[in-house]
Amino acid sequence: GPKNLVILDRIENPTAIAELKALNPMVTVTFYPYDVTVPVAETTKLLKTIFAKLKTVDLLINGAGILDDHQIERTIAVNFTGTVNTTTAIMEFWDKRKGGPGGVIANICSVTGFNAIYQVPVYSASKAAALSFTNSLARLAPITGVTAYSINPGITRTPLVHKFNSWLDVEPRVGELLLEHPTQTTLECAQNFVKAIEANQNGAIW
Repeated sequence: GPKNLVILDRIENPTAIAELKALNPMVTVTFYPYDVTVPVAETTKLLKTIFAKLKTVDLLINGAGILDDHQIERTIAVNFTGTVNTTTAIMEFWDKRKGGPGGVIANICSVTGFNAIYQVPVYSASKAAALSFTNSLARLAPITGVTAYSINPGITRTPLVHKFNSWLDVEPRVGELLLEHPTQTTLECAQNFVKAIEANQNGAIW
């Protein structure tokens, strides 16, 4: 039952946005261009615009991620630094020490955060860092008023896993080998995601 859904992404996808609007006409869906690798100050500026328009924002989902161990700096920038920066920026509006109302953060991490795909150590480590960061956020909730939990999907059938590069090409067939394990569909992943949001359990590792 959300009133608003705001999508922040590098690339606008009008087809996906139209699909979301059709699912529930009662929800206002808006899009803003955003790259998670920008500095905190730039993110804060964008959030100021969003908060001015909506007045209340209840839930932030940090979901940006790339899987390509050839792109070391970008993997860390998107999967970890982006999560930290976006979270840091929203604290300006949510932190109860600044008179904010608090809020909820759901971070999409990965099972690789605690069970590495060793052929992609940079990706796995970036997700472990995001998971550790989320666990700390949850423990800081009494101070900040902001609760947090992580969703850690297993292998999900998305373009992300079809073909990707291993670190130093230690395993050229890593994408194929990964898909030999049990997988889930994006719909199954999304349905479980909704359960986690409904449970709204601070510190949970789903």
